[in-house]
Amino acid sequence: MRTRRRKASDDEIFAAVHRAMTQYGPHELTLAHIAAGAGVTPGLLVQRFGSKRDLLLALSDRFANSAPAMFKALKVAHRTPLATLRAYAACMANLASSPDALSRNLAYLQIDLTDEDFRARLLANARATRREIQSLLRSAILAGELQKNVDPRRLAQTVEAIISGSLMSWACYRDGTATAWIRRDLDAVLQPHLVRKRHSKASKS
Repeated sequence: MRTRRRKASDDEIFAAVHRAMTQYGPHELTLAHIAAGAGVTPGLLVQRFGSKRDLLLALSDRFANSAPAMFKALKVAHRTPLATLRAYAACMANLASSPDALSRNLAYLQIDLTDEDFRARLLANARATRREIQSLLRSAILAGELQKNVDPRRLAQTVEAIISGSLMSWACYRDGTATAWIRRDLDAVLQPHLVRKRHSKASKS
């Protein structure tokens, strides 16, 4: 039996919330599930955060401000702007690691879309994410990956839409992995804007 602690950091509690959310839908999830994952008592969570809704809102606050740090980490791990963008798409595909996982994520998304407090935080993250995508596209133009006449603002909106829409499309067809499905759709959107590399002719022997 896991020992109950008197204290836990916010990071530890939020990590426990995230783990519990991957196992339980929003109507199944309880403070007891979260407390067990964090090794604390449900009473400690109530004392610090209040209700389950308040705790989930606190997690949403952190999520709303997470885009810059996430993209910074992806940039460090990948050599080019477009490789970073494809890595972000793969992160989104992780929401559909299994049909059950996607179903739970969509259930939480429904709350994000219908509860105005949650939606405000979702919107803040969406706007920050779009700014990061625009920044990557601008960098891709400067790096010679994308054509100079590309409008980063409009293309970022298209990329955002295709990643989200492709995830839903995969949920219907479930052909192959979500990662491969989304990558294929993203590449189709980027393809017309890529700089064509010219190969020098091999010298005649």
